[in-house]
Amino acid sequence: MSPHHAPHHVLGLNKYDHDVSAVLLRDGVPVAAICKERLTREKNAGGAPDVAAGYCLKAAGIRLADVDVIVQNSYALSVPELEQDLLSRVHALHMPPDERALVLASPLFRNAGAVTISHHLAHAYSAFAPSPFAEGAVMVIDGVGSHRRDVTEEIPAADTGHAADRESESFYVFRGTEIECVGKQWLRVTPGTLSEDFTKLPGLGAVYSRVSEYVFGEWSKCGEVMGLAAYGHERDDLPPLVGIHPGHEGADSREGDGDGDGGRTWALPMWPEWLRNPWVPPHDGGLTPAQEQAAWEASPHQQEWRDLCRRVQTDLEEALLERARRLHEATGMKRLVIAGGVALNCVANTRILAETPFEEIWVQPAAGDSGIALGCALYGELVVAGHPRRYTMGTDGLGVRYAASDIDAALATRFVAACIRSRRVADVAGETAKILAAGKVVGWFQGGAELGPRALGQRSIVCDPRDAAAKRRLNATVKHRQEFRPFAPAVPEEVADEWFEPGPASSHMLFVRAIRKDKLAELPAVAHVDGTARLQTVVREERPEFHALLEAFGRETGVPVLVNTSFNIKGEPIVETPLDALLCFLGTDIDVLVLEDRIVEKRGIPARMRRFLLELHRGSGARDHGFVGS
Repeated sequence: MSPHHAPHHVLGLNKYDHDVSAVLLRDGVPVAAICKERLTREKNAGGAPDVAAGYCLKAAGIRLADVDVIVQNSYALSVPELEQDLLSRVHALHMPPDERALVLASPLFRNAGAVTISHHLAHAYSAFAPSPFAEGAVMVIDGVGSHRRDVTEEIPAADTGHAADRESESFYVFRGTEIECVGKQWLRVTPGTLSEDFTKLPGLGAVYSRVSEYVFGEWSKCGEVMGLAAYGHERDDLPPLVGIHPGHEGADSREGDGDGDGGRTWALPMWPEWLRNPWVPPHDGGLTPAQEQAAWEASPHQQEWRDLCRRVQTDLEEALLERARRLHEATGMKRLVIAGGVALNCVANTRILAETPFEEIWVQPAAGDSGIALGCALYGELVVAGHPRRYTMGTDGLGVRYAASDIDAALATRFVAACIRSRRVADVAGETAKILAAGKVVGWFQGGAELGPRALGQRSIVCDPRDAAAKRRLNATVKHRQEFRPFAPAVPEEVADEWFEPGPASSHMLFVRAIRKDKLAELPAVAHVDGTARLQTVVREERPEFHALLEAFGRETGVPVLVNTSFNIKGEPIVETPLDALLCFLGTDIDVLVLEDRIVEKRGIPARMRRFLLELHRGSGARDHGFVGS
């Protein structure tokens, strides 16, 4: 690099809606990326993006004025329209007045130089631009995207409809830095009648989220729906929730959603008559997470819920297979990249790879809306700045790596210091492997946090997969979640085929593989009821510390596999800072915490103090939402 070269900075922002996030590129490569929830400790945090943007600017050592390009997105409305709305009244997002006041005072509010792009285009850039492929097809499928009037890409001329229609699925072809839309699936919406609850709309992601809401009381529990589906039975009295039916040429269905070609219509009906038993979480305020979990598991409607989950999972898989085959036929491409929240369904991804003509598939690890900021940033780099593609995404560990001084400060925090003893070790992997082999549960904190929703060895809880009781203990006393939920195994990529049936590499836990029958007895803690596992194949170059831990555990036990789950408890975001990790560690039954090169153990902690520390953890975020680094 020339000594006179001025770095080029692009800031990508997902603003105002759920999973607000920020990504900062320097010369085309991420410096830092963060989802706001990790900083505020509010799950799926919306509102102003300032605290996330400030995190990225601080990591780069620059001010907002040093950023060359800002690209933004908000799926509810175009950002300029939404910001104009916020000037006069609180928008339908139900933004609290204090949050609205902070938004209006932000230097990122109505920023004159910011470029706005539409929702699915941002997803598409997050998928193809950092992928390892020079050309291919793109599939974007989520709950709901931008209005037709706000779509910023060129739509095929034959695709006509009303300005109020919403994106549901989008399909593209790309070559190098160029991308072309080849079709969209729209949610036909009558103007003025759009419900704020996207789960009531008839999109693939929306109907799956509707099942999540019915079974678990929250729209965002789609991973749990996928896990529970394996326990369900086929039901003759439960018709498909997702179906493909012949449409009528030129039909303009305002109740269903058409794919724009007039030839087929997707039918996603509301609940069949027999579905009258949604889960309603207790709201008396006196239940612990464990008690609420027990209440859910004690419901007499368990089998109904399992069958419903199986129905919607099967329907989704068949729908995606049909979509992928049609996309391959239309484009002739050998490679496919996928984004949008539906792309986190690893069972469906595995079938797409196995049962369609596409030879290779790459799925964006931050496939949901946390990845929108990355897509915005890459659009700014490739389109606004006109630069070539310079970044291929290996790890999604794009958070900052905390310094030794940050860890020292966290260890010395009031209330924490009296509860712990810590020591520095030279061989972190070797020492931790011995602890794990002795049956301990370990919180593992290394490097920068993952941008996507999966813990992949930077913010993980790990334990021995040989112990069948480990799954029950993790669910009941650490994670406080339902007993049926499976845990993912992590294994070094180079030995994966020795433990799992041949299948795709899965460095981001986005595919499933069957455990080899001769190894099932050795891996009871990670085997799902159907003998499969949402596998992470760990690449040494991408995650050297985690790879070293797996190798060390293999030397210690003969089994180079670990249970790997996210470092959080049910309903909480994954930990971000060393203090987050310490407070979660002290408030749960995690036995040992590894903070970079420190091994931290607990002193005797009274139950009342543990509850206090857990509540302190829940309130430890950057709740002032202030703009950092401006």
